[in-house]
Amino acid sequence: MKIYMIADTHFSHKNIIDYCNRPFNNVDEMNQTIINNWNKIVKKNDVVYHLGDFFLGSKYDLEDIVNQLNGKIYLIRGNHDRLTAKSYEDCGITLLKSAPIIMDNYKVMLSHRPLPNTMIKDGYVNIHGHIHQNKLEDNYDVTLFDINKHINVSCDMLNFKPILLEDLLKDCDKK
Repeated sequence: MKIYMIADTHFSHKNIIDYCNRPFNNVDEMNQTIINNWNKIVKKNDVVYHLGDFFLGSKYDLEDIVNQLNGKIYLIRGNHDRLTAKSYEDCGITLLKSAPIIMDNYKVMLSHRPLPNTMIKDGYVNIHGHIHQNKLEDNYDVTLFDINKHINVSCDMLNFKPILLEDLLKDCDKK
């Protein structure tokens, strides 16, 4: 079993294509590309931590998307995850309701939005989404949000595919 991270897929969210200048002609192409990319990497027994803004649409469409994805999905709700908790859970997604999620064995803290430095434990890194392709320093005061304590896993930064946690941490060690 491997552990993957991703955020901000925005499945079925038409406006995100223009908002983030995504290279897709329509929402169906975006959804299918992300699903295909996901399944090329993630196997059935793997775990994916989705750090918010998974999907925007109806419960029926959510179920269709989730049924096509490999792996066990754990979701920290983002500001666009608007369905009821039961809707996500009925589709097989496990909601993580007490974010930030602390993974002591990896020294990481998972959240949707970047955490301020004061919330990040010493020696830990905050893995998050929310800012898409934007740089942390362009949106947040770097005296409160140290770029060396944050890793953005928005799919816009990852070529629209999940990334292996071990690979993220290797990159972090190089800083």
